[in-house]
Amino acid sequence: MTLILICLLIATVMPILAKAPLAVAQNKQQGGYDNRHPRAQQNALVGFGARAKAAHENCFEALIMFTPGVLTVIALQLVGPIAQYLCIAFILARIAYLFCYWFDVHLVRSICWGIGFCCSIGLIVLALF
Repeated sequence: MTLILICLLIATVMPILAKAPLAVAQNKQQGGYDNRHPRAQQNALVGFGARAKAAHENCFEALIMFTPGVLTVIALQLVGPIAQYLCIAFILARIAYLFCYWFDVHLVRSICWGIGFCCSIGLIVLALF
């Protein structure tokens, strides 16, 4: 179960870690990081900054899909190898997804998103059978 909880922890802090490239992009804008109106500044970003914002926001969306599966597997005591592999694959896919988004590798990014999504659904399906 420890490995699954570590994956949940990583997925939980991933949106915060993914904020770093976004903050760098905001800081590079004229006037630097606008801490009074960061959301408005983020909405004005283009290129890398816009992709960093989208990657950051998508981390929250992925977390919302991943968490129910993890909690279901834990609650039903199905923390075997399949659940662990699904959790590890989710984390690896999400890390690859971030890099693909930041560096505009859009087709691979979509594949990584699909893998992460399937892992999240896979955890719930594992609990059903």
